[in-house]
Amino acid sequence: MTPQELFENFSYLSDWEDKYRYLIELGDALPPFDEANKTDTNKVDGCMSRVWFTYHKKGEAFFFNATSDAHIVRGLEAILLTLINGKTASEILNFDLLAAFKQLGLEDHLSPTRRSGFFAMIGRIREIAEKDKNLS
Repeated sequence: MTPQELFENFSYLSDWEDKYRYLIELGDALPPFDEANKTDTNKVDGCMSRVWFTYHKKGEAFFFNATSDAHIVRGLEAILLTLINGKTASEILNFDLLAAFKQLGLEDHLSPTRRSGFFAMIGRIREIAEKDKNLS
């Protein structure tokens, strides 16, 4: 799915329950995550749920994979991956993930702990991109 399709799909959903169900579906569609990658190194701190991110690069483009032990968090991960996979470090750092989060209509419906976990995931992604950019 492209970012444009993601925004379009969310725009068709008028109430929170529909968006919630769609988030769960997105999370269920994440690619498999290798159990061997569920390490402290790949774990995202700041989330109430357990969250792991891995990535690889093709040329300059990043491709992330993620998982969590919570359905809604996997859905949030799926959104992040849809928005950033295939982007370079500079593109990731220049992309306003918070504005995208608001545009999807999720900001008012997530609990403060889920929201802070989402921001922690964004922080991890930006940290990886920043580190890569500084190495270049």
